[in-house]
Amino acid sequence: MEKKDFEAWLDNISITFLSLTDLQKNETLDHLISLSGAVQLRHLSNNLEILLKRDFLKLLPLELSFYLLKWLDPQTLLTCCLVSKQWNKVISACTEVWQTACKNLGWQIDDSVQDPLHWKKVYLKAILRMKQLKDHEAFETSSLIGHSARVYALYYKDGLLCTGSDDLSAKLWDVSTGQCIYGIQTHTCAAVKFDEQKLVTGSFDNTVACWEWSSGAKTQHFRGHTGAVFSVDYNDDLDILVSGSADFTVKVWALSTGTCLNTLTGHTEWVTKVVLQKCKVKSLMHSPGDYILLSADKYEIKIWPIGREINCKCLKTLSVSEDRSISLQPRLHFDGKYIVCSSALGLYQWDFASYDILRVIKPPDFSNVSLLGFGEIFALLFDNRYLYIMDLRTEKLISRWPLPEYRKSKRGSSFLAGEMSWLNGLNGQNDMGLVFATSMPDHSIHLVLWKEHG
Repeated sequence: MEKKDFEAWLDNISITFLSLTDLQKNETLDHLISLSGAVQLRHLSNNLEILLKRDFLKLLPLELSFYLLKWLDPQTLLTCCLVSKQWNKVISACTEVWQTACKNLGWQIDDSVQDPLHWKKVYLKAILRMKQLKDHEAFETSSLIGHSARVYALYYKDGLLCTGSDDLSAKLWDVSTGQCIYGIQTHTCAAVKFDEQKLVTGSFDNTVACWEWSSGAKTQHFRGHTGAVFSVDYNDDLDILVSGSADFTVKVWALSTGTCLNTLTGHTEWVTKVVLQKCKVKSLMHSPGDYILLSADKYEIKIWPIGREINCKCLKTLSVSEDRSISLQPRLHFDGKYIVCSSALGLYQWDFASYDILRVIKPPDFSNVSLLGFGEIFALLFDNRYLYIMDLRTEKLISRWPLPEYRKSKRGSSFLAGEMSWLNGLNGQNDMGLVFATSMPDHSIHLVLWKEHG
């Protein structure tokens, strides 16, 4: 057929084809396909792929592609990465999508990282760690053996764990290796706190003592309490040590001389916790940068200014029940902005600027659950059987880990949290080291540690 005649015929066929119904069009195409040979079918296949399979990531501007990708969940995006190298390149470089996915998992975001492919890698690492937490595979256990009597006092800092025992000794352990670095003879320890040079101990003999690690020598002895000293804290810059006792008092001492500067009264129960902390918020009673002393007993938390005046006045008293029907547990969290304490009713969080209760968190069966650590994203809790991680954004438990039959203590110093920075958000670097430590009936120390990333 001549070209001119063919074009006229094609125009007529096209006009007729357009006038057909969809069903008639389909039948016409089926008939033409049945009459086609291999050359025509190959031509049809190549052109259909172009017409039907538009690669929008390749055709659209990158900004529009990123906008569309934001509407897909991370697991779908990972599947899309398998479509082609081009898709994988574009999706992997969608920083905002992967940062959001990491935040949703409780991961910290460092906006200074410029590598566009970085955050997809971080997400893959994050999703693995969160799966390990969900499947109870994120931790491992170890033991420290060396004491010959009950271990009552524990304190952790920078990879080192201090233990104080009824065997009249205190030991400093490297958690990563399980090796004892120092062992010194002391009195019976109810509370311990240390730094590189010294150890401060509160004792059942009603005194506080300061010891030198290198020589084991007692460098200071603080006498004045008439009951066991259950909690100590100190600050070298202020030259102040504070102690809480079973005699219902808090004492403020000169750290360097051992002189008692102040005795704070008002508690009507054993003072089981004292915390010396710099304030980070402004209120009518304090300013950012002021040092604040918190003291807690069975029913109340008292807030004191740190000064050397004799008649120091309590700034505020916090409680969860006016009639003292609800008791507080002795583990207290204070970061300069919020106070958190657990009770039989749940976790109470106070705003330190206003002293108002911000929220009460009530996990299932909270009557037996105690607070270990509290951050911006996660909280670490435990009961008689398990260690729990709670996502504070949803107030749901996301992980648990079985605990052995540890030594029970109503006062609560025989167990503690290890590294705490991950409670403000994981980052792939802070999920390592000690998570939890507790003393055991056989005088050993049971450790729960982060397992290395798989």
